[in-house]
Amino acid sequence: MTSTEPFWICRTCAVEHAERPAVCAICADERQWVPPSGQAWATLAELAPGRHVEIAALEPDLYALTAVPGVGIGQQAKLLRTAAGSLLWDPLGYLDDDAVTAVRDLAGPPGVVAVVASHPHMYGVQVEWSRRISDPERTVPVLVSAADAGWVARPDPAVEPWDGEREILPGVVLSQPGGHFPGSAVAHWDAGADGRGVLLAGDTVMANPDRTSVSFMRSYPNRLPLSGAVAERVAAHVARRPFDRLYNNFDGVVPRDARDVVLRSAARHAAWVRGDHDDLT
Repeated sequence: MTSTEPFWICRTCAVEHAERPAVCAICADERQWVPPSGQAWATLAELAPGRHVEIAALEPDLYALTAVPGVGIGQQAKLLRTAAGSLLWDPLGYLDDDAVTAVRDLAGPPGVVAVVASHPHMYGVQVEWSRRISDPERTVPVLVSAADAGWVARPDPAVEPWDGEREILPGVVLSQPGGHFPGSAVAHWDAGADGRGVLLAGDTVMANPDRTSVSFMRSYPNRLPLSGAVAERVAAHVARRPFDRLYNNFDGVVPRDARDVVLRSAARHAAWVRGDHDDLT
């Protein structure tokens, strides 16, 4: 299926909009920013020249999708493949025919069962992805955390609010620890990391550059931390299931012992915001 209606993409966050408001509400929020040059919009056709989507294998049955050059925040989407179907996680704010064909081919006959963003900054062109990878007889749903559904700027019948926890595929469980946004979500994949488990964390839990710690923030660009209590709540939520590896919504990864890393990092975060280490400042 191909979209025939016009829509607009915020050049700063790359989230699709049915209409062009004066300012993108996502970027005007304290977790994001409107650039000094002001609000700017683009269409897919305007973004297309010189741009493509690269797809790379991260591990068996998990693929990274990256727009080159990047668009908006520049997230890295993930395609998680199982025998029962595939999940498109944190969809890009750009697509083209080659990217759609590649995703369809990788997903195989079971196809993509859902498009899911971890939080509103990652909505990208989620409805457009759904339309392009759907078939006339089957619409791929766009699952949006109910607590954050008010941020959807391109309503569509494919958009489906969800709450709590959902096994979207056998061994793939979506849940909502919150934190960064009230409905911030993660995906646990039991079979990942050679059966030791993988967490697709978006930036609900952000893999740090040292690859041995993670962060918990309300706003990453504006340096707004979450409280220690919330960091520990998020960590306890994701730690309910085993996982050895964690991927964030860019190219960050905690390659091993990720569950323990998350719990230790939450305790460290809580200690610093509580003032336990003020003697070091």
